[in-house]
Amino acid sequence: MRLGRVYLDVSHFVTGNQSQLAACMFISTRCLLASLFLSGVAWGAEDRPNIVVVLCDDLGYGDLECYGHPVIKTPHLNELAETGMLFTDFYSTAPVCSPSRVGLLTGRSPNRAGVYDWIPEAKKATQNRRELVHMRASEITIAKLLKDAGYQTCMAGKWHCNSEFNNERQPQPGDFGFDHWLATQNNASPSHRHPRNYVRNGDEVGLIEDFSCQIVVDEAITWLKTCDSDRPFFIYAAFHEPHEPIESPPALVETYVGSAKNRHEAQYFANVANVDAAVGELLAGLEKLNRRDNTLIVFTSDNGPETLKRYGGAVRSYGRPGPLRGMKLHTTDAGFRVAGIMNWKGRIRPAGKPVSTPLSALDLLPTFCALANAKAPSHLILDGTNFLPVLDGKQLVREKPLVWVYFNALNDARVAMRDGRWKVLAKLNGGKLAKLQNVTADSASLVRDAKLTDIEVYDLGTDIGESNNIAAEDPARTARLKATLEQQYRELVQNSHAW
Repeated sequence: MRLGRVYLDVSHFVTGNQSQLAACMFISTRCLLASLFLSGVAWGAEDRPNIVVVLCDDLGYGDLECYGHPVIKTPHLNELAETGMLFTDFYSTAPVCSPSRVGLLTGRSPNRAGVYDWIPEAKKATQNRRELVHMRASEITIAKLLKDAGYQTCMAGKWHCNSEFNNERQPQPGDFGFDHWLATQNNASPSHRHPRNYVRNGDEVGLIEDFSCQIVVDEAITWLKTCDSDRPFFIYAAFHEPHEPIESPPALVETYVGSAKNRHEAQYFANVANVDAAVGELLAGLEKLNRRDNTLIVFTSDNGPETLKRYGGAVRSYGRPGPLRGMKLHTTDAGFRVAGIMNWKGRIRPAGKPVSTPLSALDLLPTFCALANAKAPSHLILDGTNFLPVLDGKQLVREKPLVWVYFNALNDARVAMRDGRWKVLAKLNGGKLAKLQNVTADSASLVRDAKLTDIEVYDLGTDIGESNNIAAEDPARTARLKATLEQQYRELVQNSHAW
């Protein structure tokens, strides 16, 4: 894979001595990173960084040029990676949109909030009660904590955290700490081009003649112009791209016609390239307002790529998982191992090599709180970890492993864990537990009493594609990993909301 002018061979992660790799990565990161902060340092108001999170929708691990795509050009993201850090092992909080967003915003497994799958618009009562699902007012978000710490906050793009969007019956973005918001419930409609379903601070906007990612950036920069330049800001820019229904700038599509299989694939390539163009516009806007130098930028995706023609409208879903196994909606890594690029001009110096420390979108809330001198309530169960030591070239000590429980997974394993180099998968009741799109009072006992079975273990240091199940090679190690997963699963399901 190519990282701008730095070339990354995927086989470097698939073969070779893991201990040598870890040592080299640690030493090179220590030498090449010279960030100006330490995780234990208290930040004064004048030092606290601005924070921008750019979240894509259904972007595949292999869809960016700097992650190895052979055709799509992403020069602005390449530059962010070259002058910042590219993470090879960055994870979203779920393999599907709504729970992933809830997890990112709260720093908690979305199961705790009762968001188990994507949220449809509420239309009528259903047996599984999905029309009730939303991020409840009791959830505490990044925006709320940063606002309480003195930050100015803005959200623009895809919300998808409730079933009754722009309705007082459920909390809206403004109820979670966003001073200003422009959002849609789910996808841009009728497509990314000239959407008609945006709502600004509770007021329907109607037709906006532009592409959605440009609309998001324009909204954020326009809002920023009205902000107090002496106070830090937080922007959550949630692009709809490259989720279906895909529509891209015609001129950009034409540049990919010759290198794509068909015009639908050219549309997808252009859609990702347009994301890159929007990132370039965001960076230019920050520079013009002199707000770039002390701004931490995080670029990532909500989950892995959609499977082509999985449903009727997925005719342009040509996203690629790269070397990973599976796709969106899977608990193998392609479902939730995503692009992770961080840039902090003047603070993070280029790593020179991709960084292999496993990080998660769950980690954003505790990390941002550390930077902002913000404190989450002591009673709040967080599943993420402050990763500032990684930006200082140090090892990350994670108190508990990363765990995903997705009861509607396309693959048979509904439970997954990343613990250091190990990836663990488990079925529930031998794969006999019925798929669940939601957990209700009627079905809660099913998941709480379910048994973890058919344990699979993969060494991601040597097997990035999860092709060689090594559970039988070391029974003692597998028993330890299963015990850890068992403990994490039981704690999570006991503390998850049932509707």
